[in-house]
Amino acid sequence: MTTSKNNTHKSNDFIASAKNVLQIEASAIEAQLAAIDDTFIEACKQILACQGRVVVTGMGKSGHIANKVAATLASTGTPAFFVHPGEASHGDLGMITPKDLVLAISNSGETSEVLSILPIIKRMGVPLIGLASVPNSTLAKLSNVYINIPVSQEACPMNLAPTASTTATLAMGDALAIAVLNARDFDETDFARSHPGGSLGRRLLLYVEDIMHKGAAVPLVNENATLSDALVEMSSKGLGMTGVVNAKGKLVGIYTDGDLRRSLTKQTDIHTPITAAMTINPTTARSDMLAAELVTVMKSKRIGGLIITDNDEVVGALNMQDLLKAGVL
Repeated sequence: MTTSKNNTHKSNDFIASAKNVLQIEASAIEAQLAAIDDTFIEACKQILACQGRVVVTGMGKSGHIANKVAATLASTGTPAFFVHPGEASHGDLGMITPKDLVLAISNSGETSEVLSILPIIKRMGVPLIGLASVPNSTLAKLSNVYINIPVSQEACPMNLAPTASTTATLAMGDALAIAVLNARDFDETDFARSHPGGSLGRRLLLYVEDIMHKGAAVPLVNENATLSDALVEMSSKGLGMTGVVNAKGKLVGIYTDGDLRRSLTKQTDIHTPITAAMTINPTTARSDMLAAELVTVMKSKRIGGLIITDNDEVVGALNMQDLLKAGVL
């Protein structure tokens, strides 16, 4: 473990150091504005024209940035993945096809592991976009499109540890990804398809039919049933309600926990016909509704559960607990 040579640093020293780092890195990002020129436009056009995947590669700290750039591209509508240049020389080059495009990242433009795979990529006819800070570097010369990442100094006081340069490169990768995203008219629904496990994915991709109870799990009683019959059905299905249907199977009402509390208050006899205690013309929902849309309806009407009907036919049921379990709430 590395120990400090001087433990007399004061709190103000830490604050000053942190602010200096942020200022240097902010300046490094601002300096990239000049790199947004015709070469940037050409890089975006080549990514859009790519019929395969964008293969992003880099070594060391640039490799970490390359991995993140690949992930950002993939999540914003551009199929992409990261290939480690060292592993590429030992078989992973087989992952790259003639329809792909390679985005290579190297601060110096002379990273040996990256340069070693470029001749093969060039022979395959795969377009190469290079990101580096040295315009006359080997990577710059071999690239079909070269984007310069000028960084005057690292945030490291010794000007050695990749800090400002990696931040600036990451920002340029984000700029490429978002510029291409806009060109694709990529919207929230597209983003949700790439993030089905996230909250946005659940809100935009999860439908009522995906989470509703179906078949025998739907609590239903006939309109000739008594309050006692309804209570038994509610208890067995555990949704805090039961639908009431006529002889044709059409929904004519609903009896809920709230109705039960009102019945108890009135000391209603359990042999009372359910039609005398139920709520008529209940709120229903369609199975093709977005679950998030249903949440809004249920909250606005202050109801905890409802019956799902399609073309007046009962097809399911759900309550707020089901929406909570599905992660929609």
